[in-house]
Amino acid sequence: MTAWIPPRRIAPWALAILLVFLTGCAGFTRQPLRIPDDLTRVQSRTQDQVTVSAGLLTDGEARRHFGVDLGKREIQAAWIRVRNESGRGLWFIRNTVDPDFYSADEVTLMVQGDVPAAEADRLRQAMRDESIRVFLPPVTVSEGFLFLPKLEGGRFMDITLQGDAWNEGAPPGTGPLHPRELRFGLAIALPDGEFDYERLEPDHIYDGRPLPDLSAPQFRAALESLPCCTTDPTGVHSGDPLNLVLVGESTEVMYVLSRSGWAFTHRLGLTSIGREIAAALTGSPYLVAPVSNLYTFGRGHDLALQRARRTISQRNHLRLWLAPFRFEGRPVWVGQVSRDIGVKLTTKSPTLTTHVIDPEVDATREYLLHSLLAQRGVARFGFVGGSGAAPRDAPRLNLTDDPYFSDGMRLVMVLSAEPVPADALRNLMWERSGAPIAQGQSPAAAEHVRAVWP
Repeated sequence: MTAWIPPRRIAPWALAILLVFLTGCAGFTRQPLRIPDDLTRVQSRTQDQVTVSAGLLTDGEARRHFGVDLGKREIQAAWIRVRNESGRGLWFIRNTVDPDFYSADEVTLMVQGDVPAAEADRLRQAMRDESIRVFLPPVTVSEGFLFLPKLEGGRFMDITLQGDAWNEGAPPGTGPLHPRELRFGLAIALPDGEFDYERLEPDHIYDGRPLPDLSAPQFRAALESLPCCTTDPTGVHSGDPLNLVLVGESTEVMYVLSRSGWAFTHRLGLTSIGREIAAALTGSPYLVAPVSNLYTFGRGHDLALQRARRTISQRNHLRLWLAPFRFEGRPVWVGQVSRDIGVKLTTKSPTLTTHVIDPEVDATREYLLHSLLAQRGVARFGFVGGSGAAPRDAPRLNLTDDPYFSDGMRLVMVLSAEPVPADALRNLMWERSGAPIAQGQSPAAAEHVRAVWP
C-alpha cells in the first residue's frame, strides 16, 4: 500500500510534470452549440423558396464548440443554414464568401497542437462532418460551418447558390435546363466592445426630436450651405474637406459599405493606440485601426470605416456625421473621405504621430463612388458644391499641415440595400465634378492624350 504524501512534500517540478502528463492524456472536449439560438447575430434572407441564414462565431464560442482555439490561428467559423424548399438542387459557391476559405482538414492541421495525437482523427472527422455541404438537395435543410480567414468586427457574406431551373410549365425531368443563380448578401457584425459602431445610437444624437424632411431643392441648398471642412474641437481651425454625403438608414450605410469591402474601425483608446503603434513599428496591418477625431456639427464622427492595405500607414478611410435633416424620409450622413499614404511625427496629435493624406482628395472621393457602384449599392448619385475649391498650385492644409487640392465638390449618394442594375442607376445632374487625376498633372501630361485621327 502506497503511503499518502502531504501536498507540501510535492516538489514544484514534479507537479509541473504531472500537469503536463495529465494535459497530454486528456481528450479534447466539445460543447454542442444550439444554433441559431446561441447566436444573437444571425441574419436571414429569403428568395425564390430558398432561405439562407448565417452567423459568425466569436473566438470563445468557437473554442467551446470545437474544443480548439481557432482564433489563435486567425480562423473564423461561419455557421450557414440553407432551407431549400424549391424543387431544384443548389450548389454553394464558397469562393464568393471568401476565396481563401479553409478546408476541414486544413483547419485540423493548423490546430493539431491543441489536442493529443490520439484525438486528431476524431477532431478531423468532426470538422469534416460539420462543414457545410457544397451540394444542397431539393426540399432539404442543410447547415454547417465554413472556415474563413478571421476579420475583426464582422464581415459581409456574399452567399451564392447556383442551381438549375426547369422551363416554366415543363414537368420535372423534361425539357432543357437553364442555370439559375441566387445571391444572398448578409452583413454580420461581430462586436468586441471596441468598435465605434457599437456606440452608434442615431435616434439619440439629436435627443429624439424629429428632423425636417427636405425636398430635393431644399436638400441641395442645405448641402451647399454646410461648412467646407471638418474642424478641431474648438471649431476654429479647419481640417479635411467635407466631401461626402450618404442617404440611408445606419444599417443600410454599414451594409452597403461592408458589401463594398469597407471595414469597421476601433475607437481610440489605450488598447487600440497600443496596437496601432505596434503595427507601425513592425510594418504589419491593423485592418480595423482607429481614425483620429475630427469635428462636424460640434462633435466627433458618429461612424468611421476604412479599406486597409498591407501596412498601417496605407488605407482609405471615411468619417460620417448624422445631419440635422432628412431627405425623402431617410437619414442623411455628411462625411469626409481621404487616403492615408504614410505616417509622420507631429506635435499636433496626442499620439505624436499621424497619417499623411494623399493630396488628391478628389481621387479618393471617386474611389469610394466606384467601390460602391461596383457592388450595385447606389441608386442615385451626383455632385454639389460646398467644400471649397483648392487648386493644385494653391493647396489647402489640414489640421496636421498636409496639403490637399480639390474641385470643391461633394459626392452625394442615395444608397440601396438591394443591388441596383446598371441601367437603373440615375445621376442627380446637379454639378459636374472635375477629372481627379488630371487635376494633379502638369501641362506635360497633355501629350499622353491624343486625337484618334491626326
